[in-house]
Amino acid sequence: MPVNRYGVLKGQPKETIDGTAQSPHYQVRIQDDNGVQYRIAVNVSSQSQPSQVLYFASEDINTDETTNLTALGTGFTYIQNNQPDIGLDYQRGNLFDHTKMIPLPETLPGPDNDLNDAIDSYFKAAIQENATVYAFGDIWENETKPDPYFHFTPGNGIHDIHMNQGNVGQWTEDDGIWQDGGILINFDKTSQKWVGIFLAFQSQSWCTDDNGHAIKPVDECNYQTK
Repeated sequence: MPVNRYGVLKGQPKETIDGTAQSPHYQVRIQDDNGVQYRIAVNVSSQSQPSQVLYFASEDINTDETTNLTALGTGFTYIQNNQPDIGLDYQRGNLFDHTKMIPLPETLPGPDNDLNDAIDSYFKAAIQENATVYAFGDIWENETKPDPYFHFTPGNGIHDIHMNQGNVGQWTEDDGIWQDGGILINFDKTSQKWVGIFLAFQSQSWCTDDNGHAIKPVDECNYQTK
């Protein structure tokens, strides 16, 4: 079935941890206006082959499409019933040109050459500028143990911050439309400067039906196919 706890987490980023081979997610601690803390877990490696994750960042996000986001309260907001006015859909939303996505390795020696570096550059700037982050994905809430990375209690967070349709194998059960993950960052609330970070797996097809299932295999309809 589709992602059943899909929504958007709104808050201010406070600290980050790079993904590693043992923990292939870039981690971000987020805090809402009530002091509630969350963790954003962003995939920097894929369990299905090829392992390199597709990445695209845009500094030219259409502000008309973000109007509804600024009206949301901080914390987590559920997005249900395929709400195209709030939810993300990489194939139907026209928010960015998916043919510009590129595969990036999780980590490489040297600066500014891997997915950790690419994501980190935006989050470091967001922390410095006290920007507002909107992370789309699947929520987990009120764990009975402290968060294993940032140690706050209760554990709360959001994952599946990538395209959630056109999947293969065991992940087809997550397929759906208007429920893709991703990150939008509002850096300057006066000038409405927005940055979008979008991620997908090379194993996912870019031709999907109204249930988000692949209608063509990835080798016939991949991320380079308009």
